[in-house]
Amino acid sequence: MGKKVNRLIKKILSGPENSLNLRNIKYLPRWAVFLIDIVLVAISSVFTVLILLDLTTNIYSLLDLADKGAIVLAVNIFYFYIFKTYAGIIRYSSNIDALKLLLATLSSFFTLLIINLITSLVVGQKIFLFGALLINLWISFSLLFLFRLAVKQIYEYFKFVQKDENLIKAVILGADENAISIAGALDIEHPRRFRVVGFLTNKDHNKSIRLLDKPVLKHGKFVHEEVKALEADAVIFSESNFSAEEKFKIVENCLEHGVSVYNAPLVSTWGEDKPIAQKVKSLQIEDLLDREPIQLDVQNKIDQLTGKTILVTGGAGSIGREIVRQVAEYNPAKLIILDQAETPLHNVQLEIEAKFPDLVYKCIICDVGNNRRLELMFQNNNIDVIYHAAAYKHVPLMEENPHEAIFVNIRGTKNLADLALKYGAGHFVMISTDKAVNPSNVMGASKRAAEMYVQSLYHSQKMKGVETTKFITTRFGNVLGSNGSVVPLFKKQIEKGGPVTITHPGIIRYFMTIPEACQLVLEAGAMGKGGEIFVFDMGEPVKIMDLAIKMIKLAGYEPNKHIKIKITGLRPGEKLYEELLNDECKTLPTHHKKIMIGQDVVRDYEAINEKINKVIKSANKLKSDKVVAKLKDLIPEFISNNSSFQKLDKVLENKNPENLHQ
Repeated sequence: MGKKVNRLIKKILSGPENSLNLRNIKYLPRWAVFLIDIVLVAISSVFTVLILLDLTTNIYSLLDLADKGAIVLAVNIFYFYIFKTYAGIIRYSSNIDALKLLLATLSSFFTLLIINLITSLVVGQKIFLFGALLINLWISFSLLFLFRLAVKQIYEYFKFVQKDENLIKAVILGADENAISIAGALDIEHPRRFRVVGFLTNKDHNKSIRLLDKPVLKHGKFVHEEVKALEADAVIFSESNFSAEEKFKIVENCLEHGVSVYNAPLVSTWGEDKPIAQKVKSLQIEDLLDREPIQLDVQNKIDQLTGKTILVTGGAGSIGREIVRQVAEYNPAKLIILDQAETPLHNVQLEIEAKFPDLVYKCIICDVGNNRRLELMFQNNNIDVIYHAAAYKHVPLMEENPHEAIFVNIRGTKNLADLALKYGAGHFVMISTDKAVNPSNVMGASKRAAEMYVQSLYHSQKMKGVETTKFITTRFGNVLGSNGSVVPLFKKQIEKGGPVTITHPGIIRYFMTIPEACQLVLEAGAMGKGGEIFVFDMGEPVKIMDLAIKMIKLAGYEPNKHIKIKITGLRPGEKLYEELLNDECKTLPTHHKKIMIGQDVVRDYEAINEKINKVIKSANKLKSDKVVAKLKDLIPEFISNNSSFQKLDKVLENKNPENLHQ
């Protein structure tokens, strides 16, 4: 019977064709709330009189009932105005609103007592019975409070019965203040997206504990069991103290049992630009691969960057742009951002103007291969620190265009390094890659050549005993979310319905977030003495096949059922795994556990410089085989993989590279 009545009420008050649909009602205007409160006080006065007449006939006769009622109303109206009891939105009434009502009615009560005392002293007779004032206080506060409570509960009830609202039943993972805030915010928002049915925590607690009138359960190894016990369909992460490994296990367990997973940022970081429910997003793969926050020595970067002129090349790229953001926090005297990509550089300029309005900066459009343009920049600016992030990085493209890799990655680095030395820059920090170790492609080999040049240049200057620029190399693997990386590619493929393409089922990669990588770049640049190759701890390697499967499941699909996974074969120059050190290289620890120094073999500068000049000269002729042969002569460990340049390795084995010039 109750269900039939409920359905009838839903049809009457929330049907789409019905004008009484409560979701269309916004809120009562303040004057309406004010009038209702006055009416409720008048009603309480009537009830008070009726109760008194039933109890006693001894009522003070100094004023008649109408005059007494007018005084009561006037005093209450005055305190309603003072405490602004009518100002809040009724359906969002809180303890603060109840307190305002209590203060207003109590103030009215004591004011009427004072009026009683004055009339008693002046004319020798009181206006109100003390008991009447107490009864009126109790009735008026009760009516005012119950009115707000009733409106709030009715509104909440009809939010639940809106038939075109399909709420996701969710449990909050966590039971701290942040979890409670998230649940409360999701409950009062309209239109709603989630219906929070409980909390899960890994801490021992009394089983009868409830938060926001919702049960709190302790979860064990299998989170999905408690989720199903609460008849929920989703889990919302609210705590930030889960390790990546813990998150991974929980997410894996949930996805395997059809439980959706969402992530909510800390409430303290929520702005007002979006509805609350939109800030609760499906968990992203970056949330699982993210690692513990890095603890850095801030002072050494303050000493190096504050009040200095800083140059960031490739400043419009994913790594360069983040370096720009982080450097800007240290209040440099001037920040020079150089890139050849016009639109991305313009976007960086807009971001700086919005986030760092007081920063002195200059955006320069320039190819690092343009030595004359670079020299003019050095002449006009006394540059202290250079972060060299400009590079071509896509392996297949550089395999098809090796001369372009030479122009940017090798000649560009040589130009900047020579000018840094000539104009006395203090630090030169080069951003390299794990693909430079035992390179199997042109891109990796070009970065290795750049490493060799700056390292040998530094040591040649040190051997002369002169004060020189500190040339430092930083080497790390893939960064999450960088332009053209695998994670954004998989996201686009999943959004389009697949297939998700993987070059090989056994391929593995190291991953690091962009902010983390750039933090370590700044740290290594500050601690470097010159000539080092800093290698970053990339954590555990990730199998790309597992990454694709997780991303498909996180998007709510079943791999190879809803979204196909397609194996395309290794691309030219691609390896199954990357290395951060070659066989000859050893590592030394630093004061930071995530940064090591690779002790690489230092080559003779004159020999390296001569061979690099030959590589550049060969690239100018735009003959791919010839330039790659010169590059292999410079870097003996460069062995092409799955590439048309593999034929050159056989020629070099026979020590007859001149055959290429026939």
